[in-house]
Amino acid sequence: MKTPAITAFGEILYDIYPEKKRLGGAPFNFIYHVWKLSGNGNLISSVGEDENGKEILSFLKSIGFNTDYIYIDKAHLTGTVNVEVDERGIPQFTISPECSYDFLKLDVKAKNLLEKETDLLYFGTLTQRSRVSRNTLEEIFKIDSLKFFCDLNLRHDFFSKPLVEIALKVCNVIKLNEEELLKVKNMFGYKGNEKDTVEFLSREFDIDLICITKGAEEALIFDGENFDYYKNSPRKVVDTVGAGDAFSAILCLGYLQGIDISKINQIANEFAADICEIEGAIPTEDTLYDKYKNKFIEK
Repeated sequence: MKTPAITAFGEILYDIYPEKKRLGGAPFNFIYHVWKLSGNGNLISSVGEDENGKEILSFLKSIGFNTDYIYIDKAHLTGTVNVEVDERGIPQFTISPECSYDFLKLDVKAKNLLEKETDLLYFGTLTQRSRVSRNTLEEIFKIDSLKFFCDLNLRHDFFSKPLVEIALKVCNVIKLNEEELLKVKNMFGYKGNEKDTVEFLSREFDIDLICITKGAEEALIFDGENFDYYKNSPRKVVDTVGAGDAFSAILCLGYLQGIDISKINQIANEFAADICEIEGAIPTEDTLYDKYKNKFIEK
């Protein structure tokens, strides 16, 4: 079976904890998991010409991750997010303004990657807070050969109804949590319950898969005809940073390979729950990936 060719567009940054920093950013977390699980994956992003940016590029090159599409921005700093995790493992984020990933543009090399070597593009909401990166993403939406996956992270004030509507119109797959579904529901003035709302969005915007995550251990997936609900047994949670990105990686790989939604849901929930048992969004060792590497390609 052909390995899916997936590219992520958006932020790579440092999550700054009180006593440490960890590499992060939803698009990076997502594509890192995809790369580790499938052996393939690219990121279109940018870092600053600063110490953080140099560290990030050096680390990625040392592990063999392709940095050809991670550009150096001499005018803006590498992105950072201050993270505070409460006693339940729930993070609170303070996001730095005007970072390098806010000024993403396409060069010929990146455009060729998308037009000739990519099956699906992943994007989120944060990158669209700036006009420059938002305009670049809208340019990408015009590439007819691409499928699109959006993780609707409707946090802070980095979203609007027009941005959400564009994402719903272009995307084949949408992931959001319960709170975000309520925000979308209110945006469009829809009065139905959760399942009615999901069916409405699927029908109205012709979306192949809609996933609603419900905390660290459960999720609902709708494929236009069928609902699948899966709940994991409770786990010890260290922190939930990156759990949604881990879920998205499995959801995306399963979707592109035509895996049954019940199997996608189970594996994605288990993987996300495992990520919640470690500090940060990215495992420091590859043993966790060994557990999942072949699961999503089993029909």
